Amino acid sequence: MRGLRKDLPPLDLLVAFEAAARHGSFTAAADEISLTQAAVSRQIRLLEESLGQQLFMRGHRSVQLSAEGRMFLEEVTIALNHIANAARNIRETPHKERVSVAATHSISTLWLLPRIKSYADVDATCDVVLFSSDIDDDCLSEDVDMIILRGDGNWSGYHAHRLLDEEIFPVCSPGYLATAPALTSPADLLNHRLIDVAAGHDEWVNWRIWLTEAGIGPLPEQRHLQVNTYPLAIQAARDGLGVALGWRHLIDAAVDSGDLVRPLADTLTTRDGYYLLVRKERIPSTHAQVFQDWLIAAAT
Repeated sequence: MRGLRKDLPPLDLLVAFEAAARHGSFTAAADEISLTQAAVSRQIRLLEESLGQQLFMRGHRSVQLSAEGRMFLEEVTIALNHIANAARNIRETPHKERVSVAATHSISTLWLLPRIKSYADVDATCDVVLFSSDIDDDCLSEDVDMIILRGDGNWSGYHAHRLLDEEIFPVCSPGYLATAPALTSPADLLNHRLIDVAAGHDEWVNWRIWLTEAGIGPLPEQRHLQVNTYPLAIQAARDGLGVALGWRHLIDAAVDSGDLVRPLADTLTTRDGYYLLVRKERIPSTHAQVFQDWLIAAAT
């Protein structure tokens, strides 16, 4: 679609051309689009100059389309009808309130989406627009009403409400555990394929950090599977590809269903968590406030 500004003639010239071609008269076209005959004639001439083609054969009292004009009219008529229909549909579409929320891939996929259906029971008149990214600056766009990010609760210019605390522990599929080497202590993890996330955040807890906190190391590079998002790591664990780090709240449903198990009781609790952020200068709409209250209630 690049170059449209250069290639497209002005819309008013196309409208004048279509009307003149349909009526076979500049005068009739002028009456239809509320211009003078001279103005329509001038617009047709400008269009011909921009295209480098003569669109009309001009007689003393009549005009007729040239071969190029007939070919052009077919395409212009279709295009103008499409634009008119699109504009009509937009005008006739009922306005519906929207609430926009941005969140990390992990929160969006594993925590928010499984719960979002219940929001319709609270506010059925409002649509939810969900944007997902693991890049904080993307989530902190001015276009969204609220944001859910992991951190320590300090974001300049934002009200921050702690939704979820952070507790991290190993998880794997029952099938993997049944055929893998013994896993009864953190030290046994060095004998397993460990699924890690290549996160862009230095503070993100990975296997190196978790094992160090457990007094174990170093991480065996040859038994390492790396993915770029946390949902992928959890899916890999579900598929029996190894042991992943499970964030409480995010993987509770998978553990409850039996898709994942906790082979060890060992866990790491940090001071960080997932926070609901709202700009201090923004006054939330009624629907946005309802959605915020629903989010907070869903996290308790």
